[in-house]
Amino acid sequence: MSKKKLPVQTFSPGIVKENTVMLGERLIKQWKIPTDRPLQLSFGSFRQEITVISAAKYSGLRISEPLARKMGLASRPVLRVAYSPSSKTLRLGPLIGVLISRDYPDTPEKPFGSISMFCRELVNACRKQGAYVYFFTPNHITESASSIQGWIYDGGWRQTTMPIADVINNRLTTRKMENKPSVQHFMKEVKSRYGSHIFNEKFLDKNEVFDTLKQDSSLSRLMPESHLLTGYSILKKMCSQYPVVFLKPVRGSLGKGIIRISRQSDGTYQTLATSVGGPKKQSYPNLNKLFTNVSGKMKSTRYQIQQGLTLIDHSKRPIDFRALVQKNGLGKWSVTSVVARIAGGNHFVSNLARGGTLSTVKEAVNRCALPPAVKSTAHAKLQRASLDIAKGLDALLPAHFGELGIDLAMDTSGKIWLLEVNSKPSKNDNTPLHEQKIRPSVKRLLEYCAFLSGF
Repeated sequence: MSKKKLPVQTFSPGIVKENTVMLGERLIKQWKIPTDRPLQLSFGSFRQEITVISAAKYSGLRISEPLARKMGLASRPVLRVAYSPSSKTLRLGPLIGVLISRDYPDTPEKPFGSISMFCRELVNACRKQGAYVYFFTPNHITESASSIQGWIYDGGWRQTTMPIADVINNRLTTRKMENKPSVQHFMKEVKSRYGSHIFNEKFLDKNEVFDTLKQDSSLSRLMPESHLLTGYSILKKMCSQYPVVFLKPVRGSLGKGIIRISRQSDGTYQTLATSVGGPKKQSYPNLNKLFTNVSGKMKSTRYQIQQGLTLIDHSKRPIDFRALVQKNGLGKWSVTSVVARIAGGNHFVSNLARGGTLSTVKEAVNRCALPPAVKSTAHAKLQRASLDIAKGLDALLPAHFGELGIDLAMDTSGKIWLLEVNSKPSKNDNTPLHEQKIRPSVKRLLEYCAFLSGF
């Protein structure tokens, strides 16, 4: 399929007839586009019968304002144009839909809450790279999946009727929303009816990730011992084997609900639990008493029990690492970034939501008492581990992922360990928006969308 990036301009019907598309003469000859019979114009799920006419000195694509409105186009965008001779179809795109959790129509400056700046950055990146993006929530999904009310940026945020997108990025932040029957039906329907690609289509839970990766012997070396906490016997086994273990909610995030269990020298046990005001400490004379307390929580929360690790630290503040691994314009996994996270002063987890701070990998490892050889190879080893994990999960799980946030740790010997994998990496507004600067992570997201859509 031939393709090219072109400005798409709209004109009044007097200049361009309603269902006529004016295209540069050179492109018509190059693509062998017939001008003597009707063709199809498609933009996402919208299709319209058109006639193509030649414009001798024009290299873009001109359509009438009524046709632009029918197709869901605004703002005279620069889009990629592709022609398929077999179906006699002129395609505009790629059209990207981002499924987000909620919107706030009464606050037009930040209609998507904490991810509003990321959404603007995505709009800016699309304009530069020749793509079109809109945003929608589960509330916008209706029984008829032929179109959708979406938010576009056109001199300001507004809602309009849009086609079903070529590619949909699932950015829903709760399992409850993702599992709604209307959302599940929509995702199945648009895939089967329009061939839409949906990526990051499901949440991962911690136990699923570890059980999946255990199937690959080359990845098991990266994983601390980890089990689903099913009862007292597994707690006893792990606490007798390791001086420190962690209980992590299988479906938790942002460090919420994590419990650190330490065996003391006198045979008692101490727990530290994350809470809003800082870690909450409790002591128990024996493991039975501790389990009695935990078993109450197990009625509403499933826990993963994990081997405690002796992590590198800075001034007794544990350090771990977050890698963002994304698929690129060739559909291959690549590491976009790796950053270090240093735990807050009185916390034992490094999440930014718990007072943690960001640092470069080099700065973080240089603050630790590690051999020079370990420091010099740390970044490369973290990259390799995160890439191997992404590829492993992709190969073993029957779901489509386009980006993964992978949390890694390094122990005091320099060994890399997997902590967890997040299929919905954070896009919160924690970096300033520069009109002219698009982050590499956003560029790569668009490159993958273009790859999926065939543009």
